[in-house]
Amino acid sequence: MHTTLGTVAIVEDDAASRRSLERLLRASGYDTAAFASAEDFLESEIVDRAMGLVLDINLGGMSGIELRRRLAAANSPLPVVFITAYDDEATRREAIAAGCVEYLRKPFDAHRLTEALERGRNAGASTE
Repeated sequence: MHTTLGTVAIVEDDAASRRSLERLLRASGYDTAAFASAEDFLESEIVDRAMGLVLDINLGGMSGIELRRRLAAANSPLPVVFITAYDDEATRREAIAAGCVEYLRKPFDAHRLTEALERGRNAGASTE
């Protein structure tokens, strides 16, 4: 029987990065649901089922920060790990203010990502 640690949603507009994240998370025991845009993610059923969200900040349409704000406005408990290749202090402050478990600059250590997802899972379990 196949058991996983849960499903992690990935919103990343770069196809190669998206595939890499899927492989990494599957190897770490997670199921994944990957999306090329925030809009595609919002239209999916995974929004209410995922145990975590790995979210690129700089997306083609709606930004990752705007997506996080929409989730917060809808009272979504989904823990978010922001990832970005374009790190600057203003973006970092804005992402943290929007709410996240972790903010990771690409390239990042795989262990930091999985640790952040576990922190998010544990925080969610403690509030249920």
